[in-house]
Amino acid sequence: MPATIIVGCQFGDEGKGKLVDYFASKAQMVVRFAGGNNAGHTVVKNGKEYKFHLIPSGILYSDVKCILGSGVVINGDDMIKELENLEKEGISTENIIISAQAHLILPTHVKLDNKSEEKRGKNKIGTTGRGIGPTYKDKVGRCGVRLGDGALPEKELKEVIIAHLMEHEDLLSCFRQDLFNEKVDNLTAYVKNIWEKLVPYISNDVSIDINKALNENDNVIFEGAQGLLISPEFGTYPYVTSSNPCAGGACVGSGVGPTKIDSVIGVAKAYTTRVGEGPFPTELFDEDGEKLRKVGNEFGTTTGRPRRCGWLDLVALKYAVRVNGLSKLAITKLDVLNGFERIKVCTEYNVGGLIVSEMPTNSRILKNAKPIYKTFKGWGATSVKGVTSMNNLPIQAREYLYFIENFVGVPIKYIGVGQDRKNLISRG
Repeated sequence: MPATIIVGCQFGDEGKGKLVDYFASKAQMVVRFAGGNNAGHTVVKNGKEYKFHLIPSGILYSDVKCILGSGVVINGDDMIKELENLEKEGISTENIIISAQAHLILPTHVKLDNKSEEKRGKNKIGTTGRGIGPTYKDKVGRCGVRLGDGALPEKELKEVIIAHLMEHEDLLSCFRQDLFNEKVDNLTAYVKNIWEKLVPYISNDVSIDINKALNENDNVIFEGAQGLLISPEFGTYPYVTSSNPCAGGACVGSGVGPTKIDSVIGVAKAYTTRVGEGPFPTELFDEDGEKLRKVGNEFGTTTGRPRRCGWLDLVALKYAVRVNGLSKLAITKLDVLNGFERIKVCTEYNVGGLIVSEMPTNSRILKNAKPIYKTFKGWGATSVKGVTSMNNLPIQAREYLYFIENFVGVPIKYIGVGQDRKNLISRG
């Protein structure tokens, strides 16, 4: 029953896709359990870059089943485009299975998302504007539309659509009956169209497939989206996402009990990045920050937005280790630190003169936290790119990694030293 959860330990964009791709080579199934097309996973195979938003990263292996669980929200149009693009690349999509219980992102959700950000003004969250938040809001508000609703008779589907619309005054600015009916008809047709195009991939209950695989001792990878620090429960609220990116979310979003999980691997960059608004104690506004962004190509896979960059925050990473119950760590993009004469890591915060070693859970407090750094000597012009073993890394790089794992109390088992899927050191 080898079930492995892979989650992000920072603000997202940690390189989870590469690690999932690595594990998928030995797996029979990859399960995406949360998020929507606001996520972006990049995998490089033989020098070619593949960018996925909804499709699980294991798709590059033809014998791996790729499942989108009930915790995912589906933009039907984008899903169809991703499937079509894969087929154009000669990559089979026949092993993709989508939960009928997953909620649909409707065009109305995108409008609500953008309208919400406009209302917030300078207090905006910095969402991707893809309707993710409103879809999850409707899900818990019991007025959402699930992918499986597309199979309903037209009359019943219209009732679901009407229930959705009636919950949103912003969508009902005109109550003229003919316009309202037209809106209902358009959304009904939209959902029906998505259902008809995706029905070959849809399963009424993907938890059956997943649990069957686990009971047969298949290797199953649970792929997270985003990172713990933007979790609505444990992140920098309200500057967070709307799904459950923590390890516990894997069980909720896939229909698997926690007793079936064997290992939880957390992924963190060798530095820290963030997209959108919210506190970021180690953010850099100098040449080092610009260098991290340029060398690390720190631009959003989904939006193209430049990421905010800073030194590695070990206070936050230790917090992620605890909340996720991590058994192993993967540190990615170590090669981006090539050329730095000195490298810093944050080990404590100064909050109004008080030195704290645990991450404040209130964003207003965290916003005022000043990082206290430990400085390491970099490895200068020596490149770690393509190195195949820990022992062959420069001594300075090894000291940096040893300090990280000792500080957070979890062994670093995987180290990313380049973009390609082959550029990953495994320590067993």
